[in-house]
Amino acid sequence: MRRWAALCVGIGLLAGCGADPKRPDPVPSASSTAVPGPASSVPSAGPLSASAYQAELTRIDQVLGGSAQALTRVRTAEGLSVAITTLAQSLNTIAIRLAALTVTSRLSAVHALLQERIGVAATRLTSSSAQTEEDARCGGVAYTSQKVQRQVRADLSTALVQLQGLRLKFGTTLPDPGPAPKDQRPASGDVLVRRGPEGSGRLKITNGTSNDVAISIVNDGRPPGSPQIMIYIQATKTITVNRIGGTYHLYFKSGADWDPQYRKFRSDCTFKKFAQTFTPDQGWQINLQPTPNGNATTTEVEAY
Repeated sequence: MRRWAALCVGIGLLAGCGADPKRPDPVPSASSTAVPGPASSVPSAGPLSASAYQAELTRIDQVLGGSAQALTRVRTAEGLSVAITTLAQSLNTIAIRLAALTVTSRLSAVHALLQERIGVAATRLTSSSAQTEEDARCGGVAYTSQKVQRQVRADLSTALVQLQGLRLKFGTTLPDPGPAPKDQRPASGDVLVRRGPEGSGRLKITNGTSNDVAISIVNDGRPPGSPQIMIYIQATKTITVNRIGGTYHLYFKSGADWDPQYRKFRSDCTFKKFAQTFTPDQGWQINLQPTPNGNATTTEVEAY
């Protein structure tokens, strides 16, 4: 439980302010991701020519496609995590296989670059697996999977471009989710929802954190998904909400990659509620930056 500063303004009093079941995806089988051992195709002697090297790249690419395409078929956050782990393992195996090849001097630079970029892609997948699973829970599996697919292509892009310059192909089996959605970040103070009767309540909110937030002002007895007012506040900004009606509770969610259609963040999500019940006959000031001397408490809540 963390503490924030909350101040009841105008009356000289400090007040404590509180802050589908889905079916699992099948685990990709080992046969769909294993890369054949070097002895099955690597010539016993001599550096590979461009044509021989292309044959190796094509063979590896076809195997890579099994684990890469699995990203497009996942339906749950757990399934996405499994697919990411499997793809990272596949990439690491491919890097080892490529390291066993000897190529002509004309191909040596791009060969080394391809190994390096494959290692980068595998490391990023492994290190971000836990966060990616969390993002899928709040931002949706399809969106998060496509984000991973774009990142893999970006990590390999410099090597793929140089291979193309030598009339060599690799990465043709990687899924292409298309360009990332345009940034639709609202401005601070943008009112996303306002419904029900208005009142005289006033709330000043400072977002002292490094993440954007969406504040939900929810009337007593209502769920957080049905706020009287939802308002967007960018990181480090301050806004004031007026004409709040009735007794209310404060919920806030933070993150990145705002989805305007569903009014939610699609990555780095957190969901919290202030413990305090707020009354409409007072003006309140809230700072979302945790502080040891704060007189407000918050608790984690389910995604809404």
